Amino acid sequence: MAELYDVIIVGAGPAGLSAAIYAARARFKVLVLEKEKIGGQITITSEIVNYPGIEKTDGAELTEKMRLQAQSFGAEFQMAKVTDFDFSGDIRIVKTDKGDYRTLGIVLALGANPRTLGFAGEKVYKGRGVAYCATCDGEFFTGMDVFVIGGGFAAAEEAVFLTKYAKKVTVIVREEDFTCAASVADKAKNHEKIEVHYQTEIVEASGDRLLRSARFKDRKTGREWSYKAPEGESFGIFVFAGYVPDTDLVKGKLELDSHGYLITDHNQMTGIPGVYGAGDVCIKNLRQVVTAVSDGAVAATSLEKYVAEVYEKLNLSPRESEPGVKDRNEDTKQPEESGEENFINSEMRQQLEGLFHKFQTKVVVKALLDQSRLSSEMASFLKELSGISDKVETITERASDKSEPDEALPVLCVLREDGTETGIRFYGIPGGHEFNSFIIGLYNAAGPGQSLSSEETDRIHRLEKELTIKIAVSLSCTMCPTTVMSAGRIAADSSKVKAWTYDLAYYPELKKRYQIMSVPCMIINDEIVEFGKKSVEELLTVLESI
Repeated sequence: MAELYDVIIVGAGPAGLSAAIYAARARFKVLVLEKEKIGGQITITSEIVNYPGIEKTDGAELTEKMRLQAQSFGAEFQMAKVTDFDFSGDIRIVKTDKGDYRTLGIVLALGANPRTLGFAGEKVYKGRGVAYCATCDGEFFTGMDVFVIGGGFAAAEEAVFLTKYAKKVTVIVREEDFTCAASVADKAKNHEKIEVHYQTEIVEASGDRLLRSARFKDRKTGREWSYKAPEGESFGIFVFAGYVPDTDLVKGKLELDSHGYLITDHNQMTGIPGVYGAGDVCIKNLRQVVTAVSDGAVAATSLEKYVAEVYEKLNLSPRESEPGVKDRNEDTKQPEESGEENFINSEMRQQLEGLFHKFQTKVVVKALLDQSRLSSEMASFLKELSGISDKVETITERASDKSEPDEALPVLCVLREDGTETGIRFYGIPGGHEFNSFIIGLYNAAGPGQSLSSEETDRIHRLEKELTIKIAVSLSCTMCPTTVMSAGRIAADSSKVKAWTYDLAYYPELKKRYQIMSVPCMIINDEIVEFGKKSVEELLTVLESI
């Protein structure tokens, strides 16, 4: 029987890679299927200068970093062409030329391809004068004449962009005017290097090895006219006639709009629960890398709730397959046997070495384990954490070895060098967004820890009541780590405070007991429930009021 995945992502462009990063960080078992090349269409873009935080890069470099990031969190990749989907039942089937794959949730990051017009010579001269991306190819036409075919937003905007390179830009618009906003169209209309022909269409592109001439037709009068490049020169034809979504495989299975784009809700979910869309395949006003990665992140985080519901419905243990299906951790060699790291990759290991070197004292991470698969994963996690630095010691104990019973197992306890508890615990594997907060917890316990104001330090020391803070988190939540680190920072300085973090994926009873519908959620002394991200100062205000 085929292996069961939590999430299968179809398409490895920016949207698919973003979904993979978020889903894998949430400790889902993730498979990314790509039929051509990792990165998608953006890999042919030679210059990206409008991606926030990245001053300048190219498409291949940006998406390669995304791929490595997704892999570092455990996402798997397979080059395979999807041939069909079976969305019926709780377990969906993705059929490919490499075999069938089973999954609980699906993200369709299928992409969209530039629309071709079908004029004579278009296919022949594609890549030899006919182009579809000004950013990718504009520089090749420096000092030449360029024709832009189209009257929408992209045509107007890219026509202006091409004036950086072209001697002259001629825009061919089928309609009586541009179809985009006047603020965009006016920039093209009023540019000294741009000429616009309305109610006109291209008829033919011709030449020899390179593009040499083109014929156009006035749609109002029927008159044809031609352009011919200067002797020995070529010219460019840039087609901006929109995009064609790659949705043939889901026609009749999912709802599409009149142009073939996938219809999704604000959470990126299609009409079938558990099946999500992301990126250019969806209806949207702006098709850019930044919107694609946003879609992928939204789809992946929205899937978390759905997958959890399917686990409960099918009576599956979190992150385990149903009876009869091989568990994901079976046949997985330990890092020293395979040379691969499951939780901590080489780059992360190097970063940890630098941080652990700053520790003022040694800390001990002790795992109290039972017979569950989670305990097995926790032991593997500690095995990778050990040996990075002599400032961090790891030990494991079975439940039968404990001197006192614990309310929940398994658990990671952060101890001081003398073996006493710091009050910091983690019930689950600190992956996803919580990996950093767990490591910062060690840093806070070992010293010097996160900086505190003198006022905050005094307030911590003035706490008089015994306080146990249980923090319910989701590994995909971006707000949870702040609360976890704040609680851990206070616990590290106060013997009165305990900061215990629970991954709700493993503790659904906690969710039911306290009716948790949002994270982060703090349960203080099993009575007081507080929601929302909390800084050290904000958390101290809550604790002082108890």
